[in-house]
Amino acid sequence: MNVERLRMLAIAATALLTGAAVAHSGIIAFVGLIIPHLLRLLLGPSNRVLLPASALGGALLVSLSDLVARTLIPFSDMPIGIFTALVGGPTFFFLLRRSMRKGGV
Repeated sequence: MNVERLRMLAIAATALLTGAAVAHSGIIAFVGLIIPHLLRLLLGPSNRVLLPASALGGALLVSLSDLVARTLIPFSDMPIGIFTALVGGPTFFFLLRRSMRKGGV
């Protein structure tokens, strides 16, 4: 069994399934994928702290995104997903690069 090939297939399958989930539920679901991983870097691996912090962090990000979307262009309905993508996309690539440098994944 070629372990490296299996690893690459697993990564590709995970990326496709994650992309399908985000495409189906919208970019706001991306917050649920990024915030816990980002907070794990900041707070450590303790789930006792990480679970409530992830809930609060996700709520804070969505609330701030909504605030920015409502105040940036008055009298228009700008989607929150634009701002969550602006935060989530670069954060995702940061986490991916960090993981690849450490030899993870």
